[in-house]
Amino acid sequence: MFSISKRYSKSRTIAFLLLIFVGSMVIAGHSMAAGGAGGTDVHLDLTLNDGVKSEAIVVGLFILLAVYALIITEAVHRTLAAALGGLVAVIALNHYTEESALTLRAVTTMIDWETIGLLLGMMVMVGVISHTGVFEWFAVEAYKKSGGSIWSLVVILCSVTAVLSAFLDNVTTILLLTPVTIQLAKVLDLKPIPLLISEVLFSNIGGAATMIGDPPNIMIGSGLSESAISNTEYSHLASDGVNFNDFIIEMAPGILMTIVPAFMFIRWFYAEEFSGKRIRDVAELESKYGIKDYKMLTTSGIILCLVILGFFLHPITHMPVSWIALGGSVLMLLATNRHELDEPLEEVEWTTLLFFAGLFVLVHSLQYLGVISFIGEYVQKAIEAFPQGQDGLIRLTAAILIILWVSAIASAFIDNIPYTATMIPIVLQISDGAGVDLPPLIWALAFGACLGGNGTLIGASANVVMAGMSEEAGYPVSFNEFFRAGFPLMIITTLIVSFYMILVYVVGGGGMEWKIVLVALSIIGMIYQVYRGRSKGKGFADSLVDNDLDEIKDIVSETISTAVGIISPKNDSEE
Repeated sequence: MFSISKRYSKSRTIAFLLLIFVGSMVIAGHSMAAGGAGGTDVHLDLTLNDGVKSEAIVVGLFILLAVYALIITEAVHRTLAAALGGLVAVIALNHYTEESALTLRAVTTMIDWETIGLLLGMMVMVGVISHTGVFEWFAVEAYKKSGGSIWSLVVILCSVTAVLSAFLDNVTTILLLTPVTIQLAKVLDLKPIPLLISEVLFSNIGGAATMIGDPPNIMIGSGLSESAISNTEYSHLASDGVNFNDFIIEMAPGILMTIVPAFMFIRWFYAEEFSGKRIRDVAELESKYGIKDYKMLTTSGIILCLVILGFFLHPITHMPVSWIALGGSVLMLLATNRHELDEPLEEVEWTTLLFFAGLFVLVHSLQYLGVISFIGEYVQKAIEAFPQGQDGLIRLTAAILIILWVSAIASAFIDNIPYTATMIPIVLQISDGAGVDLPPLIWALAFGACLGGNGTLIGASANVVMAGMSEEAGYPVSFNEFFRAGFPLMIITTLIVSFYMILVYVVGGGGMEWKIVLVALSIIGMIYQVYRGRSKGKGFADSLVDNDLDEIKDIVSETISTAVGIISPKNDSEE
């Protein structure tokens, strides 16, 4: 027993204790929630001192802008920036309120333990599965399926990344696939940076399709759920709260519409890097990057499938997704690594979790200082400048487009995590004050924050993780290099989603009809695109991005020639 215990490092023991602590805080948060509704935090009754509201707002705005500046300039690590901002905000809150805001109870109840628990549980499970070698196996299989074609390899890797990011946190997906991609690029003598940038762009796109795929969606799913809204001053909007399945129903169709255009842009932008073939010894790759532990893979795979099934059954069981994720992680540890915690906990991004915690304290403190309401009032005024119109459709259209595009642009230049945390209470305020339906605003925020994360290197956590690991391996990714690829793609995908949201929520009233039609058209268009390319002798990957530019030029030329031929005799006769 002593020899076993010696193998535990102190840091991993502390990590496991933190795992238990987070689970207990999730349970405590639900048990203490007002009315027993199962909220994620306890609302504090804090009252600002008389005559200090304007001053408190100015101080709060200064703190918020200072934290954003630290994050953007990377003067300090963003986790430290969030922690520092949270600490200063709590001190300011303690100064401007009649009640004390520095108690342990006050600070801990500002943290959304639902989000922390969900992220932690998923990171632990992915950490366990990563040591089976299944992700490396995926990379080798991708090369085998590509037949040596670089573009086919890119399509397969990006597709796998997008799918994994939809059902796992995209930060951990990128964390696992980045070293594999770098090694694969070395073996194939490819530039790894274009591959990595393409993967992370599709990771953010794919992660937007589900509640657990992207941190902003996780935060929105927790902060704008029925139980969370019921514990706010906007409890009358609780029936419009969202759940796990809502994200798939509302977000996935719009994301599906962006896939082919995104591949077309990537193929055009990296035309030189992603052309040609690389032939290597498959047996050598399989020997280096094969599955290491089939038994562990089977056990952990079954548990992960049960966890994902639990997510889908959330509307029926009403079991919080954080409980499901934490329960699955503990069960997976017991089933696979009951005597070894070092390896499965290595993949947990503790700095990311601490960043979330500091951010929640910061945003909740600013909310009590009146900053959130102040910002929301100006966004609300911009929306209210538009008339309601027939059935309120004009204002609804304006609200959707304003929130979508402001979220996309802001999330590109400000990490989408603090932006989303800031906007969640504002969305409630806008819906209530401007008389606009809440669900379309929620999806506009989710689409904008997730897709906007592709705009710059600091726009999403997955981008930062990829850049850090790439630099550590000797391949630094510059801000400008990422911006040239990411920002145009962000604009393209946001335009497509704007079209989707107007048709679904303005024209279609939020019903299923337009979603089904758009999904059907997207699938039919994709099938026709591939069929047309295949008929020319192209492979699947090349067919997917076959834009028929030469054919379009020929058609335009023939049309012009025909028009000139028709017009010319008339002109001659007139002469």
